[in-house]
Amino acid sequence: MNILLRAASLVAAMLLMPVAMSPALAEPALVYSVGGKFDGSFNEAAYRGAEAFREKTGESYRDFEIARDADSLPALRNFANRGYAPIVAIGFNQAEAVGAAAKAFPEARFSIVDMVVTAPNVRSVTFREQEGAYIAGLLAAMASKTGTIGFVGGMDIPLIRRFLCGYRQGAASVSKDVRVLFNMAGDTPAAFADPARGAELARSQIARGADVIIQAAGGTGIGVLQAAADAGKLGIGTDSNQNGLHPGKVLTSIRKRVDAAVLDNFLDELSGEWTPGVHVLGLKEGGMDWVIDANNRDLITADMEAAARRAEADIAAGRIIVHDMARDGSCAP
Repeated sequence: MNILLRAASLVAAMLLMPVAMSPALAEPALVYSVGGKFDGSFNEAAYRGAEAFREKTGESYRDFEIARDADSLPALRNFANRGYAPIVAIGFNQAEAVGAAAKAFPEARFSIVDMVVTAPNVRSVTFREQEGAYIAGLLAAMASKTGTIGFVGGMDIPLIRRFLCGYRQGAASVSKDVRVLFNMAGDTPAAFADPARGAELARSQIARGADVIIQAAGGTGIGVLQAAADAGKLGIGTDSNQNGLHPGKVLTSIRKRVDAAVLDNFLDELSGEWTPGVHVLGLKEGGMDWVIDANNRDLITADMEAAARRAEADIAAGRIIVHDMARDGSCAP
């Protein structure tokens, strides 16, 4: 066995080993998805939520960065062995591991963000991504000078297709003639951690006329935004506020409030109010929003802001129903 494989085996064994801890230990824990804590996107939003908990309460927490999906279950088991609660897993790709850990540790409390795991000791937090995507599509269509806008997704899964469908619907609300180009980066979780692939797809869409491109691709999306800025086009960020990555070149950022989901989990545990079940967050609940700040203020005209605010209010009030692929079936091509 070579040195790297032997080291990996030792780490896995250590993670699985039960560890006796003080009964007083009741800190929350966070397990990031692949891509790293500081991916500028989904994981980083989770980190900010955990840091907000630390700043708000003075309490500590533990976190762990997985390098691959296979690392998830050992990390979850390790935290459960040590008595951390709740143990929050970030990303749909950890669903199988969360289900297995929840079954193995029925007295532990787990949460997962961006997927539903049905178990009596799991809280699942999901988002109505299509609602935020609708606002992005509306703004992209209003900002476009070519009438062609783009979408680069990460892994080709229903969650990302739902985002694409909302984006199309928002664009169509401005004009039925707006053309929406789209590509997915791949069909495995690695599709969320490949900035070079994101840049390649963005450049291809720009060559076909797209002058505003949204990324729904995690770390891969960093390459999308870079390619758009390099070409003098506009990008749209997601998950975190990415306006500052390329000031004046990111039209807006559609935030999925992963930070709020993590913070709420940690606070609920601290107050004794944590419960399992499914929590679904959209514009109405503050689970999705969009950002205007000093980095993009000059890109958002008064008409654009007014239209987006109206749509936001109408969606929250139920006057605009955004197509949900999970509920309504596939989106028309």
